[in-house]
Order: sequence, then structure tokens, then C-alpha cells
Amino acid sequence: MSNAIFNTPVAINEPVLSYAPGTPEREELQNTVASMKSEERDIPMFIGGKEVRTDNKVSMHPPYQHKHLLGHYHKGDASHVKAAINAALNARHAWGELPWEQRASVFLKAAELIAGPYRQKMNAATMLAQSKNAFQAEIDSACEIVDFFRFNAEYMRQIYTEQPESSEGVWNRLEYRPLEGFIFALTPFNFTAIAGNLPASPAMMGNTVVWKPANAQIYSAWVIMEVLREAGLPDGVINLIYVDGPTAGDEIFTHPEFAGIHFTGSTGVFENIWKTIGNNIQTYKSYPRIVGETGGKDFIFAHESADPKQVATAITRGAFEFQGQKCSAASRAYIPKSIWSEVKDFVIADLKSIKMGSPEDFSNFVNAVIDEKAFDKIANYIDNAKRADSAEVIAGGNYDKSEGYFIEPTVVLASDPKYTTMCEEIFGPVISIYVYDENDFEATLKLVDDNSYALTGGIFAKDRHVINYICRALVNSAGNFYINDKPTGAVVGQQPFGGARKSGTNDKAGAMQNLMRWVSSRTIKETFVPAKDYRYPFMG
Repeated sequence: MSNAIFNTPVAINEPVLSYAPGTPEREELQNTVASMKSEERDIPMFIGGKEVRTDNKVSMHPPYQHKHLLGHYHKGDASHVKAAINAALNARHAWGELPWEQRASVFLKAAELIAGPYRQKMNAATMLAQSKNAFQAEIDSACEIVDFFRFNAEYMRQIYTEQPESSEGVWNRLEYRPLEGFIFALTPFNFTAIAGNLPASPAMMGNTVVWKPANAQIYSAWVIMEVLREAGLPDGVINLIYVDGPTAGDEIFTHPEFAGIHFTGSTGVFENIWKTIGNNIQTYKSYPRIVGETGGKDFIFAHESADPKQVATAITRGAFEFQGQKCSAASRAYIPKSIWSEVKDFVIADLKSIKMGSPEDFSNFVNAVIDEKAFDKIANYIDNAKRADSAEVIAGGNYDKSEGYFIEPTVVLASDPKYTTMCEEIFGPVISIYVYDENDFEATLKLVDDNSYALTGGIFAKDRHVINYICRALVNSAGNFYINDKPTGAVVGQQPFGGARKSGTNDKAGAMQNLMRWVSSRTIKETFVPAKDYRYPFMG
């Protein structure tokens, strides 16, 4: 065994490719999308290093062309959850005892595979099954997941090198152990990178994992598993299952060796999970770690000194990229009367120029929402706004699911700052705007802060005293706070991501503090010359 103390490669953010006309990456991605779309894929579960197939096959379809068949995945049942738990527990000791640099090497290799030979396969899978355009796929399923793996390896080394002081004659040490038991990773449809990071970050710290992705993300989840297998991830470290939520919960949350959950999803689901864990707390060997990033009702707040064009661009990009299906997406905005007319004109001009359709057509800025359930929910919000006395749809508002789940970017003007769409998370291409009187500046800031979510928010102002004042007034309103920028687009290593209140535990994916949640510290004190007399000097 080597006795060297290793440095990891310096983590740098993966460059975002442009996919502009004539670039080689554009042609490669278009060819990969066409090739993968022409194949019907058969996607098994992966438990204990083995591909697992069942008689229960579920079809997969692009949200933008729901009659096209991408293939099938094999749905599991309670027996597969039990098998995944057992596989994780069986792999736990050997994986946890593996030197940290060997674990790091697996994920650093995976990062290079995604940045290189798997890049367009990852992007194509995300475009096809999650209806992301080329740029949204690139920043997610290529760059962000690469960044997670690279930066987490660097953070892991920093954690292990953090050691206490030692007094004379004593050597104090800290050992960072994996948690006792297995981790459950429950991942969302909207970010392939998050789906990869939630099982990978606990695994990197020596834990073993049962991973349940969202059904709509299974297509790209399997590509992640292909990468991890090629990178040399040992059998049983990450076990990929496709079951419904209650089936997974019944087995996982009643198991004595359940050690923690890494979650991204809705606030309601997370609260129910927390309650279930609390009800079963006497069952567990250890108190489970509960790490979750949940909903958001993310805001843009403009001061009268703001540039109207900059505010409008932040609204268009912040609210409508990936059809508003980002937990960070701007879904409410507060604009002063003095600049509202200009902001409105710029936003409406933007929306008139936007094309909507298949992500295979690179000129489309907006694509389909994820599925029919989401489509119907969003359409209902829009219909209610059309009928409401205190709201008006001033742009967009149309939708069609005959071929794909397409909803126009929609702007709701609310005369009541507490109208439904100003308060409830919609998770679609809808932003609600409240126009306030400049004299009500402080009261409007309070409206912003009173919302129960606290994930992201962006403010716009030129006056530095105003910027400072707003930063203090909204200090608890967002875990990721942006000054003169849209509230989306956090970058690993630059803007660690997470929010508080009803937006999660704020354990900051893409930061060292997230990895700290997946270890249990042991303090070791070694005394070189132990005492031989119980008496202290004061007793003389």
C-alpha cells in the first residue's frame, strides 16, 4: 500500500461547447440524436453488478413526440428493492475500506468519459427523453455532471486533510468514516447531472447506494450507469432500480440499516419522507441523514434604477429556458411602475421571436414539458388565470398536446400580489408579474420575503446603496441570490446550490458541505506517555 498523500487533479469547470452552425460538436450531436432515436432501447435495472429484467416492461417516449417509441425499461417490485439493499450492504465493507484515491479515480475517470467519448450520448439521451434543447443538455448532462465528479474528488481530499490541533505529548486525529448502512438516492427528471450526483457523492465518500431515478429520466440514467461501469465502479456500490415511490419507501424506510437519503424533488414528497423517517426512528441503527433540495417559487425583483432590457432578458431566460422546469426558474417578478412599460415591451418582443418545437431543430428555444400530467397541471393554472378577476394573461397562454406536450411561454399580470400563480410552484413556462408603486418599495420587499420558499432569487438595480439594502432585507429569501442576473444557471465550484425554508436542507450540492453529510467523524487521541498516577498537582 502506498504511504503517499495524494493531490487530486486541479478541478476546473468543463468548457461549454457552443453547437453553433458549422461546429463539429453540432454535427456529432445531431447524428447521435438521430441514431439513438432510430433504435428501440431495452433498459434493465442494475443490481449487484447484474442487469435485471422483468416481465413488466414500460414504454418510453419523447415528450415532444409522444407517439414515437424510444424503447422500454423493466419495472421492478419489492423484491428488487430488497435485492438492491442487500447488494449495497454486501458491497459496503470492501468499498468503504478502499483507499480514498481509488474511489476518487473511478469518478474522475467517469468525468473524462463524459467529457469525451460519452458526451454526445449523454446529451442526446437528455434531449430525447427529457426534451432539452442542445444548449440546456450541454450545460447539464455534459458539463455539470463532469464538474460534480471533478470538484467532489477535490472536496473529498480537502475533507480528509482537515485535522485537529495536537497538544504536547498527544497526537489528535480525525477519521471520516462512511455512514453505517446504505444510502437511498431519489432523483428528479429535470437535471441529468443532479440524477448522477445524488448517488455518486455519497458513494465517493465510501457509502453504497440504492438509486431510484424519476421514470422520465431512466433513459439518461442508464447512460450514467454505463459510464460508471466503464469507469470501474465495483458491483453493488450503486444499484439502479425502477419502482414506484411507495414500493421503494415501504422497504427502505423500514430497514434498520437505512442510513440516509439524498433527494431532489417536490416539497410535498420530501415532507412525507421526513415524516415517515420520524415515525420509524426507533427502527434504525443510526439517525439517518436527511438531505433534500425541494421546490422553489423563485423571484426577480427590480428597482426603479434597473435597466429595463436587462430585466426583460432575465425574465425570458430565467422563466422559460427548459420550459420553466428548473427548481431555480423565475416564476414571479416584481417590477416598478416607472420601468414596467419598457420591460413589458421587451419581454413581449422576445416571446414573439421565440420558436417552440422539437429539440432536434436547434432553432427552437422552447420545447415540450415533461409529460401529460405536468401539461394538464400547467394548463389548468393558465386557464384559471384567464378567468380570474385579479390576473390577466398578457402573453402566451396557448397549449397543445396532440403531438407533444407543448405550452407557450406565458406571462400572467397579477393585480393581487398573493394571487395563486404568484405563490404556488407551477414548474412550467409561466411567470407571474406584479407591478408595484415605487412608494411601496419596502412593503413589496416584504411580499417577496414572505413566500415560504427560499431557493433562488435575482435582484436588479444600479444604485449600490439600494443593492446593499435589498441584500439585507432579503437575506433569508434565497439560498442562491443573484445581483443583476437571472436566478438560474448555478455552476459547480462557483455557486454551490441549495435553499432553505420549504426549498430544502440547503446542504449545497457542488460544495464540500454536501460531502460532509455522508461521513461520520471519529476523533482519535493518542497519548505517547500515559500517566501512571491518578493524583493531580492541586492535591498536594
